[in-house]
Amino acid sequence: MPLGFRFTRSAVRALLAGIAATSLSISASAQVPYDDTPAPAPASNSAPTPFDAQPNATSQPIVPTLTPLTMTPIAPAAQAAPSGPPAPPPFGGPLFERTKLTGDWGGARTDLRDAGYTIDFSNTQYYQGVASGGVNQNFQYGGRNDLYLNVDGEKAGLWKGLFVTLHEESRYGNSVNLQTGALMPANLMMLLPKPGGTVEGLTAVKVTQFLSENFLVFGGRLNLLDGFNQPLTGANQNTGFMNASFIFPPVVARTAPYSTYGAGFAVLHNFEPVLSVGILDTNNVPTTVGIKDSLFANGATILGQLNLPTRFFNLPGHQGLIGTYSTGAYTNLQPIPYFDPVTGLGIKTTTQSSSWSFNYNFDQALYVSPNDPKKVYGLFGNIGVSDGNPNPIRGFYSVGLSGTSPFERRTQDTFGVGYYYLDVTNALKDLAPRLLPLKNEQGVELYYNYAVTPWFHVTPDIQVLDPFRQRVDNAFVAGVRAKIDF
Repeated sequence: MPLGFRFTRSAVRALLAGIAATSLSISASAQVPYDDTPAPAPASNSAPTPFDAQPNATSQPIVPTLTPLTMTPIAPAAQAAPSGPPAPPPFGGPLFERTKLTGDWGGARTDLRDAGYTIDFSNTQYYQGVASGGVNQNFQYGGRNDLYLNVDGEKAGLWKGLFVTLHEESRYGNSVNLQTGALMPANLMMLLPKPGGTVEGLTAVKVTQFLSENFLVFGGRLNLLDGFNQPLTGANQNTGFMNASFIFPPVVARTAPYSTYGAGFAVLHNFEPVLSVGILDTNNVPTTVGIKDSLFANGATILGQLNLPTRFFNLPGHQGLIGTYSTGAYTNLQPIPYFDPVTGLGIKTTTQSSSWSFNYNFDQALYVSPNDPKKVYGLFGNIGVSDGNPNPIRGFYSVGLSGTSPFERRTQDTFGVGYYYLDVTNALKDLAPRLLPLKNEQGVELYYNYAVTPWFHVTPDIQVLDPFRQRVDNAFVAGVRAKIDF
C-alpha cells in the first residue's frame, strides 16, 4: 500500500508559509485530552487550538458533540499545558498492551517526547459497499495514512505555551461514496484530503500559543476537521462514525474549508474552550504547497463557537452554538470539500455573494461508571440552518447515542448509533426537476469499534440511506474499518 509521504521538505516549507500567512509568531493550543489512559489513542494527535471543546483529563469525562474549526486533540504523548496535565502513558510494554504497535523504539520515542517532539502515524483501511439499492451494488477497498508531528515549544528549548502541529495525510484506493446516490458521503475519510485517485497533502501547520491558562491565539494552515469529535468517548473520524453527517455539521461545510489559512483566539475554562473565534481564507488548499496569490481573493469566513459545560442530573454534558459568515462568492452547485451537491451534472447556476450558517449542538451523558469516570455513554444532537442559497443545505438535524461499550470488560471499545435528516434547499431541487428530481435526505448509521489491542481497532459499520435523488432506491451500506496506530 502506498504511504507516499514527503514529510521533511514539505513540512518545513508549509510551516514557514503558515507563520508568514498569519503574521503571527505565536498562536495557540487549547485543550488537553480528556482521556489519558493508554487506549485507544486519538487519531488526530496535534496540539489543540480554538474551536476545540474537548475537556482535559481532570474535567468532566465527556467530549462535546461538536468542536468546529481547528481543534485537534493532543495525543497522550503530547500533553503539555501551562499548569501541567497528568503524566502521559508510556509507549513501551508488552506487544498486546502498548498504545502503539512499534512501541518505544528502544527508548527513542520517550526521549523525543521529553525533548518536545511527538510523532504519531496511523493507517486506516476500509472495505465497504452497497449491498442493495443505491446507484451500484458492489464493494470497494481503500485506505488512508495520517502522520502527525507535535512540537512542545518549551520542551524544545523555545518558550512556554508554544505548540506547533503538523498533519500530513494520504488516501488511496476506491470508496463507496458515489454508489449510494446520497448527498452525504457514507465514508467521509475516503473523500479527504481531496477527491480523485491517490492524493497526498500537508493539511495542517498550526502555530499555537497560550498567553495565559485562560486565553490562547493560533494561526497558520488549519485542518478544520482535526479534533472534530462527534462521539461522546472522543472517538474521532478514524474510529467513530463514517458518514459525513455525524463527523462535521453539513450546514457549516459551505463556508468552512477543510484545509485553509487562518488565525484566531479562544477563551478557556479548565483548559476547555468556551468561546472561540477565527478568521479563515475561503479557499481550500489541502494539497497546495506554500501561499498562493489567491489568499483571501474570494473573501473571508468568520467562524465562532460558544460551548458551555453543563451538569444536568449531576452528569456531564455540553450546550453549544456554532456560527459562520462568509463574504465569499459561491454557487449552490459548487463542490464542497466534504461533499459534492451534484456530481457530473452539467448545469450552471448564478453566483451568490456571501453565505451564513448557524448550528446548535448538545451532548449529555446518561451513564458514567462509578468505578471508571472515563466509561461513559449518552446522547448527542444537532440542529442547523443556513441561507439555503448558495448553501445547498437549508436545514440539518441529527440525534444519536454513543460512548464507551456497555460491556463491562470491553473498556476500550466504543459504539454509536445515529439518525440524520437533510433539508435540501429548494434552489437545488428546482434546478432540473425532470432531469434530476431531488428530495430531502435521511439516514441511519450503526458502528461498533472493537479494540483488538490498544493499537489495533476493527469497526463493523452499517448504514441505511434514503438518498436525495428521487430515482435512487434506499441504499443499504455495509463495511468494515481496520486502524493500526504505529
